[in-house]
Amino acid sequence: MSSYDLIIKNGTVATPGAIEAMDVAVKDGKIAGLGCFDAGSAAEVFDATGLHVLPGVIDTQVHFREPGAEHKEDIAHGTMAAAMGGVTAIFEMPNTNPLTLTPETHADKIARGEAGGWVDFAFFVGGSAENVGKLHEYENLPGCPGIKIFMGSSTGSLLAKDDETLAKILADGHRRFAVHAEDEYRLEERKHIAEKEGHPRVHNIWRDEETAVLATNRILKLARAAGRPVHILHVTTAEEMDILAANKDIATVEVTPNHLTLAAPDCYEELGSLAQMNPPVREKHHQDALWRAIEQGVVDVIGSDHAPHTLEEKAKPYPQTPSGMTGVQTLLVNMLNHVNEGRLSLRRLVELTSAGPQRVYNIACKGRIAKGYDADFAIVDLKAKRTITNNWIASKCGWTPYDGKKVTGWVMATLVRGNVVMREDELVGKASGAPVRFVETL
Repeated sequence: MSSYDLIIKNGTVATPGAIEAMDVAVKDGKIAGLGCFDAGSAAEVFDATGLHVLPGVIDTQVHFREPGAEHKEDIAHGTMAAAMGGVTAIFEMPNTNPLTLTPETHADKIARGEAGGWVDFAFFVGGSAENVGKLHEYENLPGCPGIKIFMGSSTGSLLAKDDETLAKILADGHRRFAVHAEDEYRLEERKHIAEKEGHPRVHNIWRDEETAVLATNRILKLARAAGRPVHILHVTTAEEMDILAANKDIATVEVTPNHLTLAAPDCYEELGSLAQMNPPVREKHHQDALWRAIEQGVVDVIGSDHAPHTLEEKAKPYPQTPSGMTGVQTLLVNMLNHVNEGRLSLRRLVELTSAGPQRVYNIACKGRIAKGYDADFAIVDLKAKRTITNNWIASKCGWTPYDGKKVTGWVMATLVRGNVVMREDELVGKASGAPVRFVETL
């Protein structure tokens, strides 16, 4: 009988202590050892010669639209896209239909994930006036990483725009909560700008810097009063990064590859509504500030904010066009390209895409290549030159704003708990020996 189920041989492995040549042994879905192993001691060998073995990406912000909008995305296609991009676990947001506001709606998503998922998962519960008083129970549901709050335009009762409602939500629990910080009052006051122009080129003017800064300042004040840690999602402005740097004792920070890669006004002229998301892609001086915040350690996590819509929906007149774009599949390849361009180190990328999410959400047994941890890997070729295309996208909507973009760095294989689910741009199959399951957060 073989000592191990799998040995990944001859790769350069990113462990917490170093990035160096070694083998990785896997047994029962866990990392059983690091070092040099005889190929004959495993039932299966993966030859990683010339490749880097990274911890699987944990994408802690995706919208997979199921239930309620499966015409544009669903859990099966969304997790297939994740697997194609080296993402081994996803945290999905609660603005579905019905909204994820109760144990019943959350359990329904868990069941859907177990039935259709290709990677591991967790599902946020939304915080609203409708379920306040019960959130201290709901935040501890199995497979729930915490509570998500929308301060800016969202779906139905998920919008919590006033301080009174927000304070009640924050008083109802203890775990770190995630927040979309845009000030709804200012958005309402300024919507006439979008309606008058009728083109996405004013999206970042309608949803201006002050819209973000107001909301971030408000939620930090409320979080501090409640003694509650907060995770600020998709931060886009230079001003917010300065504010958040002064509040790291209670605030962790996410940025997206979109805000690090695209810049206004060019993206709106070239892509139109395909570049439209909330908060918006902003001018280059804001993008530069995001990169500085990464360099200075202010940013904790990179999340994709994968939020697909159909091309038909995106073709509506602005501002009727919905905000959001695909991203879970392109997160890692875009960031590997930035590594190759010298914008950040491979070690910092690993921190932002696996160790950072693990730390922010206290995830059990994921986020690092270490003995006893889940055998989740993104095996990448740092030198591979590829072109991102719509045809490569596994999401149901079938498009990416990066169609035609040439990148250096590509995901060659994705392994979930020791099972190869994608290899050389082909989905191999769901992990029959270790079916996907919910991510445990402590």
